[in-house]
Amino acid sequence: MIQKLTIKNFLSFKDEVTFSFEASNDRFAEDYQVVKINDNTRLLRFAIVYGYNASGKSNLLYAFDFLYHFWFNSTKDPDQATQVEPFKLDQISVTKPTMFDLIFWVSKTKYRYQLELDRNQVYLEKLSYYENTQPTMLFKRFLDNNRSVIEFGSSSKLKVSEAVRETIELNCLKNMSFFAARRKVNAIIPFVDTATDYLIKNFIEMIAPDTKLTNYALRKIVDDNELTSYLVNFLNAVDFNITDIKTNVTKKPIPNDLFESLFANDVAANLKKYVSDVNVSDKAFYTKIDAFFEHTVENENGKESYQFKLGKDKESQGTIRIFGMEAALYNALKKNAFLAIDEIETSLHPKLLERMIFEFLKANSTSQLIVTTHNDGLLDLINNLIRKDSVWFTEKKKSGVTDLYKLTDFRGVNRLSSIREAYRNKRFGATMN
Repeated sequence: MIQKLTIKNFLSFKDEVTFSFEASNDRFAEDYQVVKINDNTRLLRFAIVYGYNASGKSNLLYAFDFLYHFWFNSTKDPDQATQVEPFKLDQISVTKPTMFDLIFWVSKTKYRYQLELDRNQVYLEKLSYYENTQPTMLFKRFLDNNRSVIEFGSSSKLKVSEAVRETIELNCLKNMSFFAARRKVNAIIPFVDTATDYLIKNFIEMIAPDTKLTNYALRKIVDDNELTSYLVNFLNAVDFNITDIKTNVTKKPIPNDLFESLFANDVAANLKKYVSDVNVSDKAFYTKIDAFFEHTVENENGKESYQFKLGKDKESQGTIRIFGMEAALYNALKKNAFLAIDEIETSLHPKLLERMIFEFLKANSTSQLIVTTHNDGLLDLINNLIRKDSVWFTEKKKSGVTDLYKLTDFRGVNRLSSIREAYRNKRFGATMN
């Protein structure tokens, strides 16, 4: 689970800010919204971020998403950009490295990951774990004469041969992560591999307002029969009249000229994500998934069922959106993973949004969800569904710098009759002037 992330010089976060899932002493919803790691560490499963347009709330989610992609994206080109974006509204910051500092837990083991980089190269990458109150270094990666140098810690529990170290170092170009290079080497590295597996399996790609989730949901349905029942039960419970979801999987050949063109343009590196069977001497095939929603209605004829093909017949945007997001939330719950959703209210009725958050939070899971929203109606659910320490705000200064702070930073919150009205009256900032 994630404990906290510190960011500096990334997008609108020029100054150092820290987002945290650390729970306060508040005992509301303790049983299902707080995970007790040990006597000193209690972590939240949910966070919600408010802020006006362009205040930087989405940039907080982009920080997590950048790390997700950077960790395991490999490259063969040392001159390829790292894709990191520093704060650009300052002549000095734009020339300085970006910094990330992530504290996370894998079961009962605490890890700290540090990263400093700019658009061209990584200056520092370091992973440590805690056997007690002091961190023990697992690996440190730094730049020397324009090439990556990797050092492993000296702990007796961490035994890495010089041959393995040199091979990882050779694969670790200056613009890529240690983790991407490590995956190219067949070796066992205690503690490092545990952290690597967590970062691969327990982070889910961010969902943006324009993210196309239909294909994602369809692939998950084909792979997991329980997901169909989960989606049908949720959609039916929120009055969508949907009583079943059926899928039809077929294999279609990719035309030879298109297949050859893909290889010629070096697109085939990602083709295996979509190609189910390849015969290089003949053809490649892709898997086509058609989905049909069964709608059951009651009329003068009694109960009648009708099938609508997803993508062909006109399902509402809300139905399609919730279909995809619930598949992602189900995946997060099942994998005990971290998921970020930007502007979660997009195309959703407020009551449907509340139900979706409720269903996520009531599950017995160590999954974590962070969302941004403009729906201030959710503030009325504080101490009913949402904990006060789950609420965060972003506000942009005149300099263009984003400030990040939480509701519990303010005194007197417990005495307020309506946190929503206080927010609308600019009690917490993070609103339009």
